Amino acid sequence: MSHVSNRRSRKAAALIGVLALGSLGLAACGDDDGGSGSAEDGPIMIGTSLPLTGEFSQPGQAAEQGYQVWKEMVNESGGLLGRDVDLVIKDDASNQNTIVSDYNALISQDKVDMLLGTFSSLLNLPASAVAEKNRMLFVEPAGGSPDMFNRGYEYLFFAQQATSDKQGKVFAEWVAALPEGERPETAAFPTLDDPFAAPNVAGIQAILEEAGIETVYEETYAIDTKNFDTIVNAMKSADPDLVVHGAQFEDGIGLTRSMLKADFAPEMFYETNAPSFGSQYADGVGADNTEGVLYAVSHSPNADTPGNAEFVAKYEEMYGSEEVPEDAADGYAAAQVMQAAVEAIGNVEDQEAMADWLRENEVETILGPLSWNEDGSPTGEFLIGQWQDGQPEIVLPPDAATSDIELGWKPGGAG
Repeated sequence: MSHVSNRRSRKAAALIGVLALGSLGLAACGDDDGGSGSAEDGPIMIGTSLPLTGEFSQPGQAAEQGYQVWKEMVNESGGLLGRDVDLVIKDDASNQNTIVSDYNALISQDKVDMLLGTFSSLLNLPASAVAEKNRMLFVEPAGGSPDMFNRGYEYLFFAQQATSDKQGKVFAEWVAALPEGERPETAAFPTLDDPFAAPNVAGIQAILEEAGIETVYEETYAIDTKNFDTIVNAMKSADPDLVVHGAQFEDGIGLTRSMLKADFAPEMFYETNAPSFGSQYADGVGADNTEGVLYAVSHSPNADTPGNAEFVAKYEEMYGSEEVPEDAADGYAAAQVMQAAVEAIGNVEDQEAMADWLRENEVETILGPLSWNEDGSPTGEFLIGQWQDGQPEIVLPPDAATSDIELGWKPGGAG
């Protein structure tokens, strides 16, 4: 289908959204041709800024690994459009102001041909505004907040299966469908004040409340919270059957440790983000305390998706680990999406055509096939993982499961 007829109105809305972010110091940097500065026979320069230090350093470093694996594999197979690929990577230190400066510099000083996104909605919100102002494609590996996609942007695309408000949908619908006696009657919802975590939990909470599960505790805490004892003690007093925690990595570890210290173990425990970090999560909370924890995840190393086995093997070769972080896979998938758009159009100059092409087509990635709505948000569903016997498994949906789902969180490995 054609999207030419509504392009003018979308661009007008996008311009309004970008101008509204003037307080972040956004300035139009680079040329109208999208900042392409490489000679046609030279390498294609692809720029990104990632949180390699600071609050989001764990996923930021993993995303960089995914980008690096993609670069190596593309160059080994003949390059992109027959040209080698080079990555220009900056460290935004998990800071919103720094990331604006970094992406402006990538465009105006480094003269990159293409951009790739950063980690987290918090950082991608301002970063994508820089890309939009410069009319450059912006494929992000993370950043599923619905607020990313209500600004009328033309060039923004999210390379995961669903936005954050829908990432727990499969889990919530499974809980709602449990037979009486197994379904929790009450739930608690502690949530990080974060544009990814908050809508993620809100989406789950809405489905559970519709199913008659009573909310007995909800609290949103600041991003710099380090002590979770007060939150945990209040939850323990409310005595919920289920805790749904909206978290990034460090606060996910911190709140779980406080729950263990308080001897508070609800019958079911679902947590965003943190449990998908494999051994880093197990080391953080104690391997014996992972049993039964549920979470949403975008990638499985065992998935039978095109190119996944090759990606996993290359990751192991480059980084010496069979354990592939989810955020590395997401980074690789974002680069796959960008690559598909470039190859479909046949050059790195016409980035408007690339964006139009992505809205009209499905792209095969290691996460599975991805497709997008008009606003750049994806149209699929997330996988649900669970820690079982010290290992992460995929338990939902059934056709993607590596193991049957088990009821109950069993800290200490009990049962």
